[in-house]
Amino acid sequence: MTIRKIEEILVARPTSDGDGVRLKRVFGGGDLSRFDPFLMMDEFGSEQASDYIGGFPSHPHRGFETITYMLDGHMQHKDHMGNVGELNNGDVQWMTAGSGIIHSEMPQQKEGHMRGFQLWLNLAAKDKMQPASYEDIAAEQIPVFARQGAVIKAIAGQLGDIKGKVQKAVTEPLYLDIEITSEQYQESFAVPEGDTVLVYVYEGEVQVGDDVVGKARLARLGRKGQVRLKGLGAARLLLLTGKPIGEPIVSYGPFVMNTREEIEQALADYRDGRLTA
Repeated sequence: MTIRKIEEILVARPTSDGDGVRLKRVFGGGDLSRFDPFLMMDEFGSEQASDYIGGFPSHPHRGFETITYMLDGHMQHKDHMGNVGELNNGDVQWMTAGSGIIHSEMPQQKEGHMRGFQLWLNLAAKDKMQPASYEDIAAEQIPVFARQGAVIKAIAGQLGDIKGKVQKAVTEPLYLDIEITSEQYQESFAVPEGDTVLVYVYEGEVQVGDDVVGKARLARLGRKGQVRLKGLGAARLLLLTGKPIGEPIVSYGPFVMNTREEIEQALADYRDGRLTA
C-alpha cells in the first residue's frame, strides 16, 4: 500500500483582516494551483474581545465559496439578499458567492472565547457566475463517526463509510474535523488519486504518513496513495481533500476569477453597483 508523503509544511502566520480581527493565515497566496480547488484558510480565535470585536463589516465576494466553521462563539451573517444567519458553537455556514454577494460577519458577543475557521473553495469557470446562495448548518446536523481513539465530524464529502452533510459536484470537497483522544487511533483514507490533500493540526500533534506534524502547521501531501493518520495523544486536526479544477486562478482581494479582465469587470461591477444586480 502506497502512503502519501508530505510535500510541504506551512506554519500558520499571524495577520489581521476585516476591522482589525486578529487571526492566523493557514494557507493562501503564492502559487494557488498547489492547493486547487482550495484557495485560502484562516483560523481565528481569542479570549480577548479586542482581537475579534470589530468583525468583518460589509464586503463583496465573487467567484468562489466560503465555508465558515465555528468551534466556539457567536457570529451573525447578513447579506444583500436579506438573509440573516446565526453561527454558534459547532455550526457551519456554506456560502456560494457566485456572481456576487455583499455580506457582513459580525460577532454577537462582547466577551469570552471565539474560535473557528474560514475556508475558501474555488468554483469552476462554468459555475462562477451562478446566483449567490448560502446554507446554515446547525451543529447537530453534522454527522459524527466514532473510531477507536477518535471522533470524526463530517462537514462535507464522502469517503468509505464517512458521509458528510454537504455534497458538492466538480470539486468534491471532503472536510473532516478529527478529534483524537488516544494513541490507539490509526486510520488510512483511500483518497482518489490526483486529489489535493491538506492536513491542518490545530491542537497537539499527529503522525501523517511517516512524519509528525505539530500544532498550527499545515501539511500538503502528494497526489498518489492513501492518507495515513496516527494518534500520538490528544489532538485535533482538519482533513481537507478536493478534486483540482485545473483552470487559471486570478485573484484580487475578495474576487477570484479566471482572467485579469474578469477581475477588472468584478471591480467595475462593484464600483457601479452592478455586482449583485
